[in-house]
Order: sequence, then structure tokens, then C-alpha cells
Amino acid sequence: MSDVRKPQDKKGPHKKKESILDLAPYLEKRMRVKFNGGREASGVLKGYDALLNLVLDGATEYLKETEETIKTGRKTRQLGLVVCRGTNIVTICPQDGIQQIANPFLQPDQ
Repeated sequence: MSDVRKPQDKKGPHKKKESILDLAPYLEKRMRVKFNGGREASGVLKGYDALLNLVLDGATEYLKETEETIKTGRKTRQLGLVVCRGTNIVTICPQDGIQQIANPFLQPDQ
């Protein structure tokens, strides 16, 4: 009878998710982002979170070549301030060249 179990407290301290990439050096810099499905955009990185959701200001979308874009000659579209969902992002790189970073998956030699 003394084998009554109390439910676990689920409101205990939670570990904050760590981002695999540190994008802090790229804040306030122009970034180019490629998404699932082939879309591309660029803008000034204003913020990000552990899930790599990005906030881009002054964003520009680069349109795919279609009959409509060929007729109008329009290759870009201004988006302004946007939030890019991290689960849809394929690549992130600086607009002004590429910088090599340390491999976050590489295990240190033991």
C-alpha cells in the first residue's frame, strides 16, 4: 500500500537548446539563404534562434526562371522584413564571400 507513486513534476528546469551554428558574428551582415524547393533569398541577418529560424531585414527573393519572369524581365522580388523557418533552410552563407568555419561535428582527438 505504500507503493503509491507521485507524478513527476514536468515543470522542472529545462535545458535551453543549443544551436549547432553560432551565427552571432553574422548579425547585421547580409546573408544568402537557400530553402527546400529551390527558393533563394538574401537580407540582413537581424536575429536567429536555436532552431535556426532567421529574421532577415530588407529581404530580396530571387525568382526562378518561368515564362512570366521571362516576359516581365523581373528576376527579384522585394520582401522586406521576413522570418525564415529553420526547418526549410538548406544553406546559409554570407552574401559577401564565404568564410570557412570549424566543423561542429568533428570530435576532438583523444
